[in-house]
Amino acid sequence: MPSLNANGIRIAFDTAGDPKAAPLLLIAGLGLQMSAWPDDFVEGLVDLGFYVIRFDNRDCGLSTKFEHAGTPSLGLAWLKSKLRLSLKPPYALDDMADDAIGVLSALGIARAHVVGASMGGMIAQLVAAKYPSRVLSLTSLMSSTGRRGLPGPAPAVRRALLRRPRSSMDVDAAIDHTVQLLQAIGSPAYPTPEKHLRRRVARAMRRNCCPGGIARQMLAVAAAGDRTTQLQRIATPTLVIHGAADPVIPLACGIDTAQAVPGARLEVIEGMGHDLPSQLLERLLALIDAHAHGKMTPDSTPRLFVKQ
Repeated sequence: MPSLNANGIRIAFDTAGDPKAAPLLLIAGLGLQMSAWPDDFVEGLVDLGFYVIRFDNRDCGLSTKFEHAGTPSLGLAWLKSKLRLSLKPPYALDDMADDAIGVLSALGIARAHVVGASMGGMIAQLVAAKYPSRVLSLTSLMSSTGRRGLPGPAPAVRRALLRRPRSSMDVDAAIDHTVQLLQAIGSPAYPTPEKHLRRRVARAMRRNCCPGGIARQMLAVAAAGDRTTQLQRIATPTLVIHGAADPVIPLACGIDTAQAVPGARLEVIEGMGHDLPSQLLERLLALIDAHAHGKMTPDSTPRLFVKQ
């Protein structure tokens, strides 16, 4: 797996497609490696004429880890956040946005379409806000502004996110735990078969497993606070895609994101949760393609896609 130096750390990456095609940077979500982007999704982007760049966020996959910072207590961090006490993560979402720009710079790419999902959407938003000259278009998937007062994960999902496997040394237990979590947050109208989830999780764990990194990334998200003011400065054409059935980052967060970014377009997909189910990849590809090529006009009215 190739890697590069950017922003003072080592970042693993890969590319797909013609380097002369329009660059498109994918930014993964919390604890997810670049391989979490479905192969069919990446291949679909290539077929649409994009040069696709993926990378492992810091503290994840094969990129630099921050184990020296220790593993934070997520329960304590959640309590501090509720009490509006300051959090001190080892790095911030802004640092992760700088990483993304560092990847483009190291590859000699001046401007790119940027697509981020969940935490990756938050990072992508900051990339567009901080580096407007480097972003051709922004697509924020299942993400949020971080504004106080927005709904959080459903209670059962919150417990599942904070729960740890019964044994850190038992690989099968870790796989079972992750599969159950993915089932809890997945799309109710577009379920992924358990055997496919299990195969995907096992492959990811064979590549790398860093529970401490997930906790540190969660702390960075919790410490990021309200990014509305930064989003209001985004001038890049922006598409917000959100599932109506998202139990992790509820739909209200996607609506709030679209309202914060001037001229943003909101697309709501009925029955979609907090994942990228294979049944929706063609639809997501069509939306991103139309947006990147300027074929979508700004519209504040959500477009509801109903399961056929």
